[in-house]
Amino acid sequence: MRARCAPLFVPLSALGLSVSAAHANEPRLATEPPVLREPTEVTQVVDAFDDDDPFDVHLSLGFESSHRSARIRRESSLSQPGSGAGYVLSNLTVGTYEETTSRLTTRADIGLYRDFALVVRLPIVLANDRAIESRDGSAGRAATVLAGLPGEQLFRLPFEAPTRSGLEYLAIGLDAALMNQTRDPVKPTWVVGVEGRFDLGEPLHACSASTEPLNVTTSGARRCAHPADVDRDGVAAETALEGRLSGNRSPGVSRGVTGLEVHTYASRRIKHIEPYVGARALFEFPTGDSDYAFADWEGSPENGPPFRATVLAGLTVIPWEVRERFQRVSFDLRLTGTYVSQGRDYSELYDALGSSDAPSLRHPSFTRYRANPDSQSAAAVPSVIDPEARRAYFTGLTNVEQHGAVGVRTAFTWQAGEYVKFHLGGGLTWVQGHLITVDQPCDLDADATPSTAGPCRSASGEPLGLPNPNYRRVIDDPGHRFRVDDALELDFWLNATVMF
Repeated sequence: MRARCAPLFVPLSALGLSVSAAHANEPRLATEPPVLREPTEVTQVVDAFDDDDPFDVHLSLGFESSHRSARIRRESSLSQPGSGAGYVLSNLTVGTYEETTSRLTTRADIGLYRDFALVVRLPIVLANDRAIESRDGSAGRAATVLAGLPGEQLFRLPFEAPTRSGLEYLAIGLDAALMNQTRDPVKPTWVVGVEGRFDLGEPLHACSASTEPLNVTTSGARRCAHPADVDRDGVAAETALEGRLSGNRSPGVSRGVTGLEVHTYASRRIKHIEPYVGARALFEFPTGDSDYAFADWEGSPENGPPFRATVLAGLTVIPWEVRERFQRVSFDLRLTGTYVSQGRDYSELYDALGSSDAPSLRHPSFTRYRANPDSQSAAAVPSVIDPEARRAYFTGLTNVEQHGAVGVRTAFTWQAGEYVKFHLGGGLTWVQGHLITVDQPCDLDADATPSTAGPCRSASGEPLGLPNPNYRRVIDDPGHRFRVDDALELDFWLNATVMF
């Protein structure tokens, strides 16, 4: 049996399609065209050693374009008129975030055995552009909207990051069809798979397209300054890091993680329609050369990337196909729902905050406390900063609140013959509003003693947890936090597949 892999991934699944439903091979009217043996694109798996077709390879080449737009707001501590009571509002408009990505997608599906295939993907970012534009006159109020400590401003409006490009990652996976409706008409087609994503490109580094300093007087400020380059002059604040400061850092393009995705999906052909369901989950683990290494501290509740889980349901309509000529036209409509857990991530403000020269973000935090050596004040202040501990530098990675996303996508597939097919599609995704700077000052789940708790103590002096070195008051305190609202993602893709 010839089968083909879908150029898009589809997820993990909740199978439950009725086995008593009519199947594609049931008696048909004389006016109905004969059908192909392959299921919908979602559940196709390349074969090998099947009947008279001992080996199959499918090669895909495509182009993807995506655009993300979101309104960025900031909380403000204000007083209710006439009450004198302080409270937190989220109504200060910072600006509109715009991100556009053009990507070349390459994929190879190699049949290993019947209903068992090796999948190799290599996405290449041709151009990634990010910017924050002024909105509702926010540029004129930037000193207030983007205020840090007294007298400093976190970044300028408008803000623009340099264009990024390069290899994103290498994905290697296995797909297996545990059930196949063609082989057993009373069962649906059920596919499970796993994929590993390996970081190939330079990890992302926070950068600004401008080298003009805002809060510092250093001449020749660097657009992609190292986190330990406090004055943005190319000199490390710690001697141990000087070897990593040769010239400007590259903006990078990859997420700096190793990913593991598991997925499963199922479909059932009923005459000219084929409904399907599925799900996928993505786990990411930071690599040692990414900026996550600067955020991995004891006392930080969230050090790693968020977990992502997606469920989907869709319907493929096949209005025309001719089995003898291996030709088919199909239309696909899909709904998706995604959950993103809380975690440290590259937010819409990653470049703007990470490339800031504001002292409140540039100067490092202390990572450890020790017992107060002054016996006279030790009772009131049992622990003090350990000056010999390593410093925690801010990279732009922030703790992002959990949120969800809902998407709809449609696709058109034309199989022109036995050896080639074309895909054209688009999608729209709405992302739930969420905080993008939401770190906590203390890790209340960590064990602490009076000598290590630092300021994380109760009114009676009992230790509550460990201080969080990644916490930055000017962006993480209620009344200063940033959030994203009205986020929309628009995607378009076009690809061709050659089937040998």
